[in-house]
Amino acid sequence: MMRRFCFTLDLKNDPALIAEYKKHHEKVWPEIAETYRQCGIESMELYLLDTRMFMIMEVSERFTFEAKAHADRTNPRLQEWEHLMERFQQVPAGCHDGEKWKRMERIFTLQNA
Repeated sequence: MMRRFCFTLDLKNDPALIAEYKKHHEKVWPEIAETYRQCGIESMELYLLDTRMFMIMEVSERFTFEAKAHADRTNPRLQEWEHLMERFQQVPAGCHDGEKWKRMERIFTLQNA
């Protein structure tokens, strides 16, 4: 059974940086995508409105936030990617140390009856 998580983050309010950030995401490094898949992330989408980022992440039953955090800490290529992305990102208020993307709370869903 797939689970879905949504996150938000802000980019720095600089059109040149935002354009560069978008360019990086046109060709995400293959090792990054593979690491995400190995963690149980089945699909991931990013949306942008002005400086506000929105991520939808669908994961398999084997996904855990702990395993993803471990991969983030121990994979040098993933750390390199995250360090590169920090140049563009502005951490939302209320994030803990090391946290960039803030998990969102679902407050409504419309489903077919």
